[in-house]
Amino acid sequence: MEIEFHDREKEIEEIKRILKAPPNLITFVYGPINSGKTALFQHLIKTLPGDYRVFYISLRHIYVSRADDFLKVLFDVKNKRASIKTLAKEVVETYVPEEVLTPLGRIPIPKNIFRELFRERRVENVFVYLETLLGEVAKRKRPVLVLDELQKIGDVKINGPLIYELFNFFVGLTKESHLAHVFAITSDSLFIEKIFNEAMLHGRCRYLLVDDFDYNTTVEFLRKYGFNEDEIELTWNYFGGKPVYLVEAVNNKHRLKDFCEEQLKLRTVELKQALKKLKELGEYVLINDKKYEIDYDKVISALSLFKDKDSLLLDSLDEVTKHYLIKSNVLFLDPTNEIIKPQSRLDLLAIRKLLQES
Repeated sequence: MEIEFHDREKEIEEIKRILKAPPNLITFVYGPINSGKTALFQHLIKTLPGDYRVFYISLRHIYVSRADDFLKVLFDVKNKRASIKTLAKEVVETYVPEEVLTPLGRIPIPKNIFRELFRERRVENVFVYLETLLGEVAKRKRPVLVLDELQKIGDVKINGPLIYELFNFFVGLTKESHLAHVFAITSDSLFIEKIFNEAMLHGRCRYLLVDDFDYNTTVEFLRKYGFNEDEIELTWNYFGGKPVYLVEAVNNKHRLKDFCEEQLKLRTVELKQALKKLKELGEYVLINDKKYEIDYDKVISALSLFKDKDSLLLDSLDEVTKHYLIKSNVLFLDPTNEIIKPQSRLDLLAIRKLLQES
C-alpha cells in the first residue's frame, strides 16, 4: 500500500519560518533513526514556492574517506564550459523541485572547473566557487543548501578535519553574508552532542528536533488506514510513534499481532547477540581518537536503568558505555533536552525483555 506523507505541521511551520527570514544561523536537524527527517525535507522541498532554489546533497549511501569522495557527491559536473553567471542563470531556470533528490539537487559545475579543483586539491577554492555560484543564484532566487547525514565526513581531513572547514563556510553563508540558508540533517546523536559543545558554533546555529510521532499523531495516522481502537493500542504499545514501523504495521494489518511479536523477537535477538559478542570477544569505542574498552557489566547496568524508566538524564551513564550504546543504535541522545532514551519503543521493549530473560 502506498503511504502518504503525514502531518509534521509543527516542523514544517518552523522551517518555513526560518526560510522567510534572512539567513542568519546554521540549522542542525536531528532525531532518532527512522524518525522521518529525510521524508520531511523531501516533502517540504516539493511544496516550497518558486522563489527558492534548493541544493540537496545526500551522503546517506556514500562512503566518504577522502575529500575527493565528498567533492564527487557534492557536484553535478556539466560537460561544457560556462561562466558561473551563465551557469547560475541556467540553474535557476531549469530547477525542478520534484527531482531534487536526483543529480539536479547537487551543485552544478563545469567540467573544466571541476578538474581544476581536483588537481589543486585546495578546499578553500571549492568554497570560493560555491559562494560565487550561490551569490549569482541569490540575485534571482533564495538559495537553500541541505546536507543529509553530514556526519559522514566527520573523519575526513585536509590539513585538519574537513568538517570544521565546512562549519566555517556555513557560518560565512549564514551569519556573515546572509547569502543562503543551510540545513544539516543527521541521525547521529553523538555528532549532534559534539556540535552542541563546539565553541566555534555557539550563537551561530540552531537545533530542530524531528522526533517520532506523539500519541495523538500516531492515532490519527493509523485511523486513516482503517485501524480500530484495539489495533491502534497494540501498534502504539509495540512501536510507539516510529514512522517506519507504523508504515509496516499498515502493510501487515491483516496479521498485526503476529507482526508485532515477530518484530519484538527479532530486535531482542539482535540485542542478545550483540551483548554475547561483547562479553566473549570484547569491544571498544573511539573517543577523541583514543580507544576505550567496553565493560560488559557496565553495559548491563546501564540497560537495567530502563526497567522502569523510558528515558534518563544525560549524565546517568558513563561516557564509554554511553558511546557504545549510541554507536550500536540502541540509545538516542538528545543534548538540547538533556536526555538519553532508546531509539524506539521497540528497543525499550527489547531491552526489558532481554533483562527478564537473563
